[in-house]
Amino acid sequence: MNTYELMLIINPQLTDAEVGEAVEKAKKVLTDEKGEVLAEDRLGRKKFSHNVGKNRDGFYVYMKVKAAPESLKTIQHAFKLQETVLRAMMMKAAVEPVKKA
Repeated sequence: MNTYELMLIINPQLTDAEVGEAVEKAKKVLTDEKGEVLAEDRLGRKKFSHNVGKNRDGFYVYMKVKAAPESLKTIQHAFKLQETVLRAMMMKAAVEPVKKA
């Protein structure tokens, strides 16, 4: 299993409770594919440099996850099917260099 960084942009027209549900649904997608959420950070609303659909801003959520490389396509496809997720980007996390004493 590799470590990945996941950035989700959620529809800004949702209430805080609905945003929480969307994040929990994203976590469920990951755990259904034998993934594990290591860290989560809700970054809040941010304005886009250009419109995404008809939206001028979005609610950003950052997650650090562990997942099998073969499950990435399934995870990405599941995020595309969710109407509340405007964009999802998942990339391999950088490996920390080992410090020598």
